[in-house]
Amino acid sequence: MFQTILYNPLINALVFLYNTVAFQDLGIAIILLTVFIRLIFAPLFYKSAKNQIILQRLQPEIKKIQHAHKDNKEKQAAAMMDLYKKHEVNPFSGFLMIIIQLPVLIALYQVFLQGLSPDIFVHLYSFIVSPAHLNPMFLGLIDLEKRSILMVGLAAIAQYWQGRLTLPEIKKGQELSPPERIGRQMVYFGPILTVVILSSLPTAIGLYWLVTGVFSIVQQIYINKTLNLEKEKQEHGIIETKN
Repeated sequence: MFQTILYNPLINALVFLYNTVAFQDLGIAIILLTVFIRLIFAPLFYKSAKNQIILQRLQPEIKKIQHAHKDNKEKQAAAMMDLYKKHEVNPFSGFLMIIIQLPVLIALYQVFLQGLSPDIFVHLYSFIVSPAHLNPMFLGLIDLEKRSILMVGLAAIAQYWQGRLTLPEIKKGQELSPPERIGRQMVYFGPILTVVILSSLPTAIGLYWLVTGVFSIVQQIYINKTLNLEKEKQEHGIIETKN
C-alpha cells in the first residue's frame, strides 16, 4: 500500500518532470518535485509554524499561569487551554505535522536513493515515457550519485538560517527558561545532524534537503512578517482605544 499510494506516484512525478520541464536534468526535476510537495503541504506547514511562533510569544503568560497554579494541575491545565483558545493556537500542531509528513519523507528518501537506477522504470505508469537513462549530472557540474561536501554545507546553512528565523527576540535582562534554552540549542543541533546524515548519502538527497530548507526560509520570513504586522495592528488598536 505504501508503494502504491506514495512511492510509485513520486517516482512517476520525478520521471515526468525529468522528461518534460526539467530539460532531462535530474537535479532540476528533484527541485521541481520538492517545491511541488512543499506547496501541497504549505497550508499545514504555515499553520504549524505560526502556532510555534505564537506559543513562543505566549511564554511569559504561560509562566504566569504555571506559577499561579503550581499547586493545582487541573486549574493550570484549564487556564492553559483557555489561553490557547483565546489566541487560536494548537500546542500539538508540530507533532501533527511530523506524523502527517513522515510517510511522504520516507517515500521521497527512497525515491532519491533509488532514483538513479534503471530499476525504477518498472514502477512507471503506462502513460509515462521511460527515458533511455537518467542523467545524474546536475547542471552538468554536480554528480547526484556521489557525495558533495558543498551540497551538505549549503543544506546545513539553510537549516540553521531557518531555525534562527523561528526564534523570538531576547529582551534585555530576560531570563530564559530551560525549555527556551534547549530550543535555542536545537538551532545548532539540527545543522550538525544534517551534516552527519547527508555526508554518507548521495547528493540527490542533499539537494532535496537544501531546497526544502530554502523553501522553509521563504515561508518563515513571510510568516514572521505577517505575525509582526498583526501584532503592530493589535498594539496600535490598544493605543487608540486608550486615547
